[in-house]
Parts: sequence; structure tokens; C-alpha cells
Amino acid sequence: METHELLPHPANPPLGVTRVEARMLALDPHWLTLRWRVEGAQRLVLPPFAGKGRADGLWQATCFELFVRPDGGSGYAEFNFSPSQRWAAYDFVAYREGMAEREVPRDPVCTPRRGQSVLIFDVALPAAALPPLPWRYGLTAVIEEEGGHKSWWAIAHGAARPDFHHDACFAVRLAAANAA
Repeated sequence: METHELLPHPANPPLGVTRVEARMLALDPHWLTLRWRVEGAQRLVLPPFAGKGRADGLWQATCFELFVRPDGGSGYAEFNFSPSQRWAAYDFVAYREGMAEREVPRDPVCTPRRGQSVLIFDVALPAAALPPLPWRYGLTAVIEEEGGHKSWWAIAHGAARPDFHHDACFAVRLAAANAA
């Protein structure tokens, strides 16, 4: 599956982060595995370890996200994954409307690995938490650097302000035949 270069929203450029890439590594009947790679991560701020569990407000710190919308639908799912090991999942009936917690049968597995200038962040999400294929999806990231500076990264942006719920962020289509 292809690697997507995420672009920082032009209204909020990063300080030191030079590149963010994201990719779907595999999708099988049990797990969806995702990977984000952040380069220039020397000033990257990671939330402290909190252990596995659901939590709200993860986007207020460094956080990695997946948005999924079934083909032809207006409703979508949002998944947030934190290097703290916390996660969140929500359903929306339409653009930012009808938000409710999405059922996830098992905690996702979030695995950050940090080097001197690179962060690799892997996620294994139970496939049962996903809507049936085909769907459109977006991979995104909120990056916090020292001093509380934040940048918002997506495959595509479609609004004057960062908005991962915008239709433009659902930039990639995955059909049933593409699943591993």
C-alpha cells in the first residue's frame, strides 16, 4: 500500500518538523495496521505514557488520526491515536454532526519509537471497528513542538483553517480488492 506525504496546513507551519508520512501497512480480517513517520522530530513534544484506554481531547497534543467514510455516505468515523497509548473513536452522521462514541471491540495497540530526529508511530486497530469496504479515508497528524507550537498535517487540506473533517481530507479510496 502506498505511502502518503502529509502536508502541513499553510496557516500553521511547523517549527522543526520537516516531513510527515503515513501509510496503511496492512488490512486483514483481524487488524488494520498503520504507520506514521515524523522527520525533524528533535523538538517534538510527546504526551506522557498513560497506558491503554479511551480518552477524549487527544488532538490537543501530538496525535495521529484516521478518518474513514463509506463510499456514497455522509457519515464517517474518526479514530485518534496518542503516543501516550490512549485512543478515541467517534461516529458522525454528517460533517461534524451527531458525534457519538464508536464501538471498538478491543483497545488499539499504539507503538511509538523515537530516535534522535525521527519518530515512528505504529497503530494496530481491530478491523471489526471499521466500516465495511469500500471507503474513502484520510490519514492526519497533529504535531506539537516545544513551546506549545502546533501544526496540522493531512494528505490534503480544503479549508482556510485546519479541519480534518473537511471532505478534502478523505483523499484516498480503498476498495475490497485492495485489502491484504
